[in-house]
Amino acid sequence: MELYYSFSVLIVLASIFSYINYRFLKLPSTIGIMVIAIAVSIFLVFFGEAVLPRTFGHLHDLMNSINFTEVLMGAMLNFLLFAGGIHININDLKEQIWPVVVFSTVGVVISTFIVGFGVFYILPLVGIEMPLLYCLVFGALISPTDPVAVLSILKQANVSKSLETKVAGESLFNDGMAVVVFAVLLQLATGVDIDITAESIGLLLIQEAGGGILLGVLLGYFTSRLMREVDDYIISVLVTLSVVMGGYLIAKQLHISGPLTMVAAGLFMGNFNKNFKMKSITQDYLIKFWELIDEILNAVLFLFIGFELLMIKDLDHYMIPGLIAIAIVLVARFISIWGPTQFMSFKSRFTPQTVKVLVWGGIRGGVSIALAMSVPKSEYSTIILSITYCVVVFSIIVQGLSIGKVANPKKIATEEELQDEQISENLH
Repeated sequence: MELYYSFSVLIVLASIFSYINYRFLKLPSTIGIMVIAIAVSIFLVFFGEAVLPRTFGHLHDLMNSINFTEVLMGAMLNFLLFAGGIHININDLKEQIWPVVVFSTVGVVISTFIVGFGVFYILPLVGIEMPLLYCLVFGALISPTDPVAVLSILKQANVSKSLETKVAGESLFNDGMAVVVFAVLLQLATGVDIDITAESIGLLLIQEAGGGILLGVLLGYFTSRLMREVDDYIISVLVTLSVVMGGYLIAKQLHISGPLTMVAAGLFMGNFNKNFKMKSITQDYLIKFWELIDEILNAVLFLFIGFELLMIKDLDHYMIPGLIAIAIVLVARFISIWGPTQFMSFKSRFTPQTVKVLVWGGIRGGVSIALAMSVPKSEYSTIILSITYCVVVFSIIVQGLSIGKVANPKKIATEEELQDEQISENLH
């Protein structure tokens, strides 16, 4: 009953905020919901106990009763990643596979260490000190771009297909590497004895990422075979739901990456050869169902992010460190994107404009907050959560609202044409 009550309140608030945004703010839906939730949270933090004590108390208790890390990482993220994967064209992804792999692995590691060392050396200047390992933990949890936030906001932005695939593909796959790096650094920071040899970390990555992708492909293959024999949209919806819910349980039992399982299953089921695809009307129902699930859960997730402000005590004390963290994260993002592009094949065509969009399109979201909230309570956990929240809010609102303007498709196209001409001249 408690779960039903909590979810009911969140759905009601999401629908009210969505309506207000549609009528008055006219921002992209998810960003608008989060902005309103933050505004309500700020009002309640400063005036709630005096003006609306019962409302403040109920909302605070509601957010306190929900394990955000478990709800997002153990439930919502699986549905959202499957829905994101099922809509990505595998052929577009194949063309960008090299940049996607490099950015989601090497890029995450580069960013983790730049952010970690940057925070370690700069934050003491404003009176915030953390051990290096905790700084690196922050670097690991803030480095991966959030697939939910990225996919949600890219729908509104007018970017080229190749660029959208680079950004979306990276965000879908970088969770595997980020979670492994985060888990290793967190265990070191909290004093847990672990084997940190290259061999053990490599095996952990293979188990988490490789195992997740393999399980996702197997689930996608066998369920596609089942769905080929039954042309019924109700059964098709039930089968895909079972892939998400049952697949996560299997992944958890096998200690492999649930998010990557969902991405691989979604990609496979949405892109396998025509003999495995269902009839068009059934497919239409299925796509619309997952679009609806995607929109509803996105609304609830961004509402969550907005109301998480109620759970952070004395956030105003961390505003300056938060602004510094934002600058460090952006610099790290630029280096982690620009650096690898200098070593990639010219066929990848990374123009300065493309790099700029990739840097600015690296949006952080609920995944970073969920990881920050999973850090065991200590004198540093509040600092990590507070500066994470500052980075995420800036990322979603400022970067999310301006990515469309930063991504000038005509300019990108012109630069790529000029680069193609230069490459052709060099070849001849």
